[in-house]
Amino acid sequence: MTQPENLEAAPQGGFIDAIVEIAGTGKGEAPQTLGHVIDALDDRAFGLLILILTIPCLVPGLPGAQIIAIPIFLLGLQIVFGRSEPWLPSWAMRAKLKPEWLSSIAEFANKRLRWTERLSRPRWRFIAHGAGERVLGLIIALAAVTIMLPITNTIPSLAITVAAVGLLQRDGVFMSAGALLALGWITALGVLIFGLITGAGFAATLVAEHAPWLAEWFR
Repeated sequence: MTQPENLEAAPQGGFIDAIVEIAGTGKGEAPQTLGHVIDALDDRAFGLLILILTIPCLVPGLPGAQIIAIPIFLLGLQIVFGRSEPWLPSWAMRAKLKPEWLSSIAEFANKRLRWTERLSRPRWRFIAHGAGERVLGLIIALAAVTIMLPITNTIPSLAITVAAVGLLQRDGVFMSAGALLALGWITALGVLIFGLITGAGFAATLVAEHAPWLAEWFR
């Protein structure tokens, strides 16, 4: 992978500290762009970038989650095709990230996600590299598609968060856990959608009781 120009400034510690450091560089300054953030990342760019983008989507019904899911989807596909460094469209690279937004992400990561850093470590290497990594990229891309649906962002975002930690730490356990959660969610959502389309009674009842917004979306 091509190293960032500001290599000496690239975060070298734990990935939570890396997020905090990236957020700290924007305090009191003009808003950073997504491109600036990518330039500041080291060889963990894919995992860190996916994690930074996914954290806001953990908020249930977050407005704008559908837009944030687009770069997550693109990054997942790039893992599938084995790219060595992230690429995003120019409009995404120019997107401004306000210091307050970055600070909120860093604060959430620091308070809520430290446990993932403590529990994750390099293991199950047969999953964490090669074909396993590419399969995870495909699952991340599919999970990102479900984030684009109305008010369905929390569970797939949690799955992608766990998977991103696995990518960062080369932890096959976390990668597998994120993949299983994402596949379970995709399967459940697929069954509900199939039931609604075909008129299956059990699916219609389940949606009416627990997700009436989904039925409205298909009308």
